[in-house]
Amino acid sequence: MQNATPQTSWLNQAIALIEADYLRSADTHLIPLPLPAFARHGIDLYLKDESTHPTGSLKHRLARSLFLYALCNGWVREGSTIVEASSGSTAVSEAYFARLLGLPFIAVMTRSTSPEKIAQITFYGGRCHLVDSAAEVYAQAQALAQQTGGHYMDQFTYAERATDWRGNNNIAQSMFSQMARERHPIPRWVVVGAGTGGTSATIGRYIRYQRFATQVCVPDPTGSVFGAYHRSGDASVTGVGSRIEGIGRPRVEASFIRTLVDRMIEVPNVESIAAMRALSTLLGRKVGPSTGTNFIGMLTLAQEMRNTGEAGSILSLLCDAGERYLPSYHSAEWVSSNLGDCTQAEQRVQRAMGQDAAA
Repeated sequence: MQNATPQTSWLNQAIALIEADYLRSADTHLIPLPLPAFARHGIDLYLKDESTHPTGSLKHRLARSLFLYALCNGWVREGSTIVEASSGSTAVSEAYFARLLGLPFIAVMTRSTSPEKIAQITFYGGRCHLVDSAAEVYAQAQALAQQTGGHYMDQFTYAERATDWRGNNNIAQSMFSQMARERHPIPRWVVVGAGTGGTSATIGRYIRYQRFATQVCVPDPTGSVFGAYHRSGDASVTGVGSRIEGIGRPRVEASFIRTLVDRMIEVPNVESIAAMRALSTLLGRKVGPSTGTNFIGMLTLAQEMRNTGEAGSILSLLCDAGERYLPSYHSAEWVSSNLGDCTQAEQRVQRAMGQDAAA
């Protein structure tokens, strides 16, 4: 057996560090939502709380998978500068893993990214490179990777292939295992927003691999192109992009696999914020805006199931904590100035949560 080279030794150590970090982490909780207006009709709603990861969001799983994928492909080596195009949460998580491996990290993001996320990236030793629009992040990230001789992680391309969708404790396997003792253990729907599309792809593949009857619904914010792409199959479609941080895109991303999504629901921005506020009250703690978008999708499907007399469970994700968005999405003044009046949307959400058409 040949002696290991210094680079091989570093690679082995890097993978061992990431695996050790994983083993130190417990799985995230599955939270049943107390919504009697649906429960009495045999419809149960759940959120898997991804905010409890060390870096506070669903993207912790993605960042770990992307690092392992890049390491095993030989794309990341000792001293490599890691560059990512990210609106925040992925960059926070990648900064964490870059620091774990002793690698420099640069996040390319829009100037509108919340200061709290920028502060978290900086806390983990990363550097933020700000651009004016979401359409600029890709080229800027590629250019910075070339300039530094580093690696552009490119979550939008590799998110759907970096995770082993057949099992290995991916998020889909975890969700379905945690549902095993519930009233309806195999969900009727899994509801998940799409930024890269990696999570919906992993869940969709896992469902088909396990031969479950579950369907995947992606609630998509206004301005995103994923809905139009899902309908038409035209990957050249472009748009203005989403105002809900972390989900929706101005262009079709390679990791969004439309054939793995059974249904899409377009969600106006004010509906996402209204649902975010209502869910924060229901849980007694703040959630982020993308979780609000997910909640609109859940309520829409639950109402339809109730109206048709169908029982079952609906499962979604609590993507991140709302504390990251205190000066923005959780500020009434900011929302009024940037997204509009949410009063009527809040009334609609409250009716959706509490109205029992059969009562």
